[in-house]
Amino acid sequence: MAMKPAGPTPTEFQIACMTYTYAAFPLQRALEGIARAGYRYVAWGTTHNEASAAKVPVMDAAAPASAAKELGRRCRDLGLEPVMMFAVGYVEAPDSIKAHTRRIEQAAAGGVPFVLTFGHTQKESREIWVRNLKEIGPIARAAGVMIVIKQHGGTSATGKKCISILTEVADENVQMCYDAGNNFYYGDDPIADIQLCRDSIRAFCIKDLRLHPRREPCGPGLGEVDHYQLLGTVAHTGKKIPLSCETLWAPLLPRPDRPEEIDALARRAREFLELATRGVQAATVPG
Repeated sequence: MAMKPAGPTPTEFQIACMTYTYAAFPLQRALEGIARAGYRYVAWGTTHNEASAAKVPVMDAAAPASAAKELGRRCRDLGLEPVMMFAVGYVEAPDSIKAHTRRIEQAAAGGVPFVLTFGHTQKESREIWVRNLKEIGPIARAAGVMIVIKQHGGTSATGKKCISILTEVADENVQMCYDAGNNFYYGDDPIADIQLCRDSIRAFCIKDLRLHPRREPCGPGLGEVDHYQLLGTVAHTGKKIPLSCETLWAPLLPRPDRPEEIDALARRAREFLELATRGVQAATVPG
């Protein structure tokens, strides 16, 4: 039987590590560790324990855009290109438009293409989500930034539920960051679910989940998510799609208490994702 390529133009997978995985240590140590682990891309997390205080924001909500520009420079000096940052506050929060607008300004200044947002989408807040995202989308587009939502429980627990929201928002600048670990956690098979929202996926939060012998999040390839099937779904989109590692941990073992241990887990995650993405893009299908 003749064989043909699995699809048109391959996706440019940008394998990144979130500074979030080093939250117990200073941000600079996180950036240096991620660079030493061989990553070319980084995603900005939320807070880090610094010498001055615990849980210092990576980018304060009130920080001027110049602060994000400086952090972008620090990343690039280490050979890291920032690809995503967290929004501040939930989509349904009373000050959501103002908070997301400031975050979008920061992302644009730092050269960060994606702002990740989510929230408590219960039935009573879904209408607020749609209304706010319709307003946030054009603001992001004008700044050259894309807003991406991910699974986070309630009416956004799965890709199927998220795509329902995105369909109603109907803005090309509001798309999806797929989180297979969260999808699994909330009780739905991510491999079947991703088929329902694949065309809206512009980024991934890489998080695996082990159900046995106990339920816990873990690094890619250490849980029960089939990343070959998962990433194979979007292997030939012709787009740039960041794969940002949000969880690195090994099942059943205590969380690392030294940054060097996190460096090793970050390297292992990168190597696994490199093998998986190379594999799914080399695959052929019967023609």
